[in-house]
Amino acid sequence: MPETSPTARSAFLGAASLTRVVEGWEVPTGDASGAVTLADLSGLAKVLVKGPAAGPTATRMATAMGTRFGRAAWDGDRLVTGAAPGEWLVLGPRGTGGATVDHFRTALASVTEDLVTVMGLTHGRALLRVHGPATMLLLRRLTALDLDDRFVPDGSALRTSVAAVVTDVVRDDVAGSPSYLLHCERSSGRYLLDTLLAAGEDLGAQLQDGHPSWGGLETSR
Repeated sequence: MPETSPTARSAFLGAASLTRVVEGWEVPTGDASGAVTLADLSGLAKVLVKGPAAGPTATRMATAMGTRFGRAAWDGDRLVTGAAPGEWLVLGPRGTGGATVDHFRTALASVTEDLVTVMGLTHGRALLRVHGPATMLLLRRLTALDLDDRFVPDGSALRTSVAAVVTDVVRDDVAGSPSYLLHCERSSGRYLLDTLLAAGEDLGAQLQDGHPSWGGLETSR
């Protein structure tokens, strides 16, 4: 039977949103067919790992996390992103936030005795994937960041301003085409989505319908 009672709500819902319930999450619906697709990934597990920004401990943590500041790397069905010095955001399948927190607390315990924060942020952050042939054209309208491949190649992770919102931008190409993950505070999520849709109206920018197969980011690849 279809789910009817959500236990969580997407960060991208507005007063006029048409919604459906997917794996316990109420998500906005859409029928994307234009040159830019926006996919709501708010329900994916999000875990923050934070430690010293420099020094030997930071180096050991980067090794343990599998990637460094400015880069993102896949580890099985998790994507580890380093958008700020000494800070990583780990993205993974829905419902795995607790297990991901436990995994990295254990993994980092042997790396350092310095204070390290490992904290679940799934419900407190918004996450979108922006992809399609006109993706770079749309993003260039909303950020001063130079998205040229020379400066932001596949696997890049950085923190910048998109539509005047502080946003983590992770380039994670799909089938050889530029694709970006945008991550921001939950309170800014709806504004960011609405601004992207408005700026990309002439490009056919549309929201992709939420789908039960969203078990993890790997389903988008």
